[in-house]
Parts: sequence; C-alpha cells; structure tokens
Amino acid sequence: MHGTCIRVSALTALPLLLGTVALAQNASTSVEAQQANQTPSVASYAKRTVGIRAVVGAAAGAGVTQGTDTPTEWGEGAAGFGRRFASSYGKHIVGNIIRYPVARLTHEELYYRPSGKHGFGPRLKYALLSVVITHKTTTGKRTTNLNEISGAVGSGLISRLWQPTSTRTIALGFSSAGTSLAVDAGIRVLREFWPEIRHPHRHTDTAGLPLSVAPGWEIQEELVATPVELAEEISPDAE
Repeated sequence: MHGTCIRVSALTALPLLLGTVALAQNASTSVEAQQANQTPSVASYAKRTVGIRAVVGAAAGAGVTQGTDTPTEWGEGAAGFGRRFASSYGKHIVGNIIRYPVARLTHEELYYRPSGKHGFGPRLKYALLSVVITHKTTTGKRTTNLNEISGAVGSGLISRLWQPTSTRTIALGFSSAGTSLAVDAGIRVLREFWPEIRHPHRHTDTAGLPLSVAPGWEIQEELVATPVELAEEISPDAE
C-alpha cells in the first residue's frame, strides 16, 4: 500500500515537474533566440548543463521512474528517489557533453527558439519536429538535429553502465533515448505556447486562433517576465 501511494504521488506530480522545467527553461528563451545562430562558449554551456534547469529536469526524470518503480532494485522511498535522481542527473550531463562537440562540428543550433508561425497546428508541428530538425548556425538552413539525437542515444546507452542488471541492456538504452526525446519534445511544445498559456486573451487573431510571438523578442521578454523572476528566486545563478 505504501509503495502504491508513492508511485501514484510521483505520477501525479509529473505534470507539475514538467511545467516547472518549461518555466525554468523559458527564463532564457529570448536570449537564446537572439543568439540561436551562435554556438555558446564552453563556460556558458557548462553552467547551463549543471544549473537549476538541469536539477529540475533530473527531478522530473526521477519522478517518472519512481512512479514506475524502475529499476526495482533501487527500491522506493527517499533512498530510491535519490538513486534515480542521481542517475537522471548523470544521464543529462553525459548527454550535454556529447551534444556540444557534435553541434560545433556540424554547425547546428543548440537551443530551441520559438517558431514565429501563426496557428496552433503549424506551431505544434514545428515544436515537435524541432527535436529532430534544427538549423545551421552558418546558413540558417534546416538540418537534422544530430546533436540532440546523438546526445539522447549516447546518454541512454552510457547510463546502462551504472544501472542494475535488470536494466543494463542495449534495448533499454535505446528505449531510454526515445523517452528523453519524447520528454524534450513535450517541453518544447510548452515553451512554444507558454506566452498564450500565460496570457490567453492577448494572443488571439480574428478567428480566435492563438498567434505566435512575433520575431521582435522584446515582446517575448515581457511575456516571460514571471518565469525569469521564478528562476531568479529559485537560484541567483539562474540564466
């Protein structure tokens, strides 16, 4: 009974955790969008890798596996959550270590930027596909998002090294990569539509459909004021 309550509580908290990830990541959306065609410095990327967004994301990942009691060898309760959090955080760091050099070599954008499109369908499609399609920093043309894919697959497989026997398989490594890409896609959708979620009456056209944030990032900076304040309250070092 106690274990069941823990799993239900973890699954119930998952939407809140994913929303918090989106809020924390949105805190720097306008800055990233302005610098999307530039590869960040190693110091800036390292700070992002271990910052508050990484911690919240690892907590969300741990919440999912805690809810499903995976792997079962790690048990439940605080000790089990701690092991899963450490695994999720380590997987995130490994993934980012892989992503950066791949992005540098292939001249790919590392950060998500809003679509600038109109209408729900086109924007949803853009956000979902951005996990596997990005842009060149040199030409701005669309290209396969090799850094995102390689980071997910690499971290999924490497994380098997510290997993217990029941989950130390190549198949589950690829499954973990797929889960990472799916979660990232969901977060990108939240980031794309966050302005309308926060101000639903400010962003509708004559047909009642939500409008995208214009390429003028000053508008978006105003819209993400609350996430910025939230991130700063959580951590003085939040970007």
